[in-house]
Amino acid sequence: MKNEIVISGFGGQGTLLAGVEIAQAALEQGLQTTWFPSYGAEMRGGTANSTVVVSDDEIGSPVVFSPNALIALNELSLEKFSPRLVKGAVVIAPFKNKPAGDFNYFYVDVLDLAKQAGSLKAANMAAVGALICALEKPDTVSITLDSLLLACKKTFEKKPEFIGLNQKAIEAGYNFIKSQK
Repeated sequence: MKNEIVISGFGGQGTLLAGVEIAQAALEQGLQTTWFPSYGAEMRGGTANSTVVVSDDEIGSPVVFSPNALIALNELSLEKFSPRLVKGAVVIAPFKNKPAGDFNYFYVDVLDLAKQAGSLKAANMAAVGALICALEKPDTVSITLDSLLLACKKTFEKKPEFIGLNQKAIEAGYNFIKSQK
């Protein structure tokens, strides 16, 4: 079993960091994982995405052609990646209008959740928390909330003042989806 995840948005929205968090959480659980970043030459403001594969078995390639999960932090990303999604894929996006496609679309106001957690800059972590909850199913490889919170501690160990904020945002996203199930 595996999850193939794409996190996409503008440079500066934390798409690469979001991918790192998911990959680190997978490692905390002893799962196999790859993280593959991609960004335009213009960096901040340009397009950026990261691909994460999480599996309970060996991973042959970090390249993902048909993801089963997508975090789209802007509409361009949603337009770009939604045609590639497998049937029934999970999509987390901060847009109310669901685009055409056979996938499980979750509108999540990640900016509002991040603001409630303490900073708009944590919107990416709210989206990650939401995705992890939406992917939780008994018959799949799932990342636990505890592993994600531990990964957050490790990622921000050199900047401990950001740990609490990001953990709150993760929990806010997770709990938002949990309340929708």
